[in-house]
Amino acid sequence: MTLSIRPAAPADLPLIAAFIRELAEYEKLLHAVRFDEAALGENLFGARPYAEVVIGEIDGTPQGFALFFHNFSTFEGKPGIYLEDLFVRPDARGAGLGKALLAHLAKLCVTRDCARLEWSVLDWNEPSIGFYKSLGAKVMDEWTVMRVDGDALPALARSDTKVR
Repeated sequence: MTLSIRPAAPADLPLIAAFIRELAEYEKLLHAVRFDEAALGENLFGARPYAEVVIGEIDGTPQGFALFFHNFSTFEGKPGIYLEDLFVRPDARGAGLGKALLAHLAKLCVTRDCARLEWSVLDWNEPSIGFYKSLGAKVMDEWTVMRVDGDALPALARSDTKVR
């Protein structure tokens, strides 16, 4: 069995979209998937890409992906990589592809002089949490994720706070 990781190309867009939907189904969040595939492609492969994707293959067959982007640590004064999505198809789990994808991102962090690699995981997802801990990841219990989206986002943007 041969594991390989390669950067995604525009021709991989239908595959990436399928992986996102499969991940959402696994996370019981398929109802929350709303992306337009053309817009996703523009945001990944257009003039100003907002994220990167790598495809994980087993014996030349795509079986997983990682979608990530750079963030920044003001305390470190360096960029980091934020892993938005990591997914390996159920039939391919246990072959080492998830670890290979994370190791690939760790190598990118080192090559790009990043301070850290981080991501979020649903608190009910004990198998993934255990897997991540086995690789040296630590749970950041003291941090709470905050989000403004949906109707609250344009409402905040319209806020009448005076900016000088």
